[in-house]
Amino acid sequence: MKKYFQHAGSDLPASIVVLLVALPLCLGIALGSGAPLFSGIIGGIVGGIIIGLLSGSQLSVSGPAAGLTVIVAAGILKLQAFEAFLLAVVLAGVFQLALGFLKAGVIGDYIPNSVIKGMLAAIGLILILKQLPHLVGYDADFMGDENFKQADTNNTFSEMAQSLTHLTPTAVMIGAVSLLILMVWESKTVKKNKILALVPGPLLVVLAGIFISEYYIANAPAQALSVKQLVSLPIAEDVASFISFFTFPDFGALTNPDVWMTAFTLALVASLETLLGIEAVDKLDPLKRVTPTNRELKAQGLGNIISGMIGGLPLTSVVVRSSANVSAGGKTKVSAIMHGILLLVCVMFIPGILNKIPLSALAAILIFTGYKLAKVTLFREFYTKGWDQFVPFVVTVVAILLTDLLVGIMVGILVGLFFMIRSNFHSSVLVVNDQNNYLIRLRKDVSFLNKPIIKKKLEDVPENAFVMIDATRADFIDKDVIEEVNNFLCHAHLKNIRVEIKKSPNKSMHLLFN
Repeated sequence: MKKYFQHAGSDLPASIVVLLVALPLCLGIALGSGAPLFSGIIGGIVGGIIIGLLSGSQLSVSGPAAGLTVIVAAGILKLQAFEAFLLAVVLAGVFQLALGFLKAGVIGDYIPNSVIKGMLAAIGLILILKQLPHLVGYDADFMGDENFKQADTNNTFSEMAQSLTHLTPTAVMIGAVSLLILMVWESKTVKKNKILALVPGPLLVVLAGIFISEYYIANAPAQALSVKQLVSLPIAEDVASFISFFTFPDFGALTNPDVWMTAFTLALVASLETLLGIEAVDKLDPLKRVTPTNRELKAQGLGNIISGMIGGLPLTSVVVRSSANVSAGGKTKVSAIMHGILLLVCVMFIPGILNKIPLSALAAILIFTGYKLAKVTLFREFYTKGWDQFVPFVVTVVAILLTDLLVGIMVGILVGLFFMIRSNFHSSVLVVNDQNNYLIRLRKDVSFLNKPIIKKKLEDVPENAFVMIDATRADFIDKDVIEEVNNFLCHAHLKNIRVEIKKSPNKSMHLLFN
């Protein structure tokens, strides 16, 4: 508990930044999913407070995720009732709890580092590319969309081209001022000033955006931003109407097989996104803390159960919010919990003020966050590591940009797996020859994948040669390889080839060869 108070000076400003990032994303994802707008806010509140309290991660921030938008939209359409879909969210949480107890969190440990870093860079680029239209006032697409193909028939690049023909001067001004403020606030001069360093740059961006917007409304209404270019949060007139925003699941739909199928799909995809998100956030953590993944699945499960019970969208660990938390200086889970509390307080007491925030100001915050994730130095770092690291990294980035998060990750893993097999293929077998003397050394783990190269090298040995097969450095030799060597031993005398085998001192491998 003491460490949480020690870092309050960092966590509280970070929670404000996360709030400003999360608010439009919660609304945008709900809009893109075809769900009630307030369901996204409920998800953000539950993700911050409940999952923040239960999670073992100090920096991860959970909430409605763009990766689930298509599944949510399809689920609501198939079930024909939002209350039935909420039941699917509750059941998805139960499935995630079961996965946590079954220790399925280990899956995240098998994702290559190059793929995780590629995912972070891709998300950074997506934030920049997707938010540029919002920065200039073109809001045809919702702010939380991360897919290449968009609902408005455009894609990431055509949307940017389209936005150039729909510039809003006031939005452009707000966006430019916002980016300037963020750049100044990252300067050494501001960071060295103890008082200024306590004020979050994104908060100044929002205040400046509201001031400019209100100035035009009062003095030049013709140039003012439209309602669609501002945050659009549902406003309750009284306590009763606020309570009416909450919806409860229809447990009568338990007998509907589509509910169970939707729940299983949500649980599987949300769990994968969470494990990927947790891995990514741990890479960003300056203190390099490791999140207990099975505990995270349990926390996500309970979070989804509660979110579904009160009308919220399904939740995952969200890299965008988590990276904003890290870049804003968050140190402990207090920032995630406080962002949930602040979100609840804001929608209850000051929704009218929130609805004055220009989307272009929030777009600037997201673009700046994206820049920090996709710096050129990251690409240079992986280039210097070699092609086996650089290629999976770049392929992951490109695949995510052109598809979506999960598809891109799977493509990156396959490419990483290819390079791993290729590396093992070459490093497990060493062949050296001097005139008619051949050394074939088996190293590390020699699998069936090495069989073709061993077979070819043995077939290429000429007549009257001497072959030394050294297996002393092998930890494991596949039976297919052993059979291939034994076949060579049986026929070597026909070519007058002398063979000597140095066997491993490992007793279990001592009698492998004839």
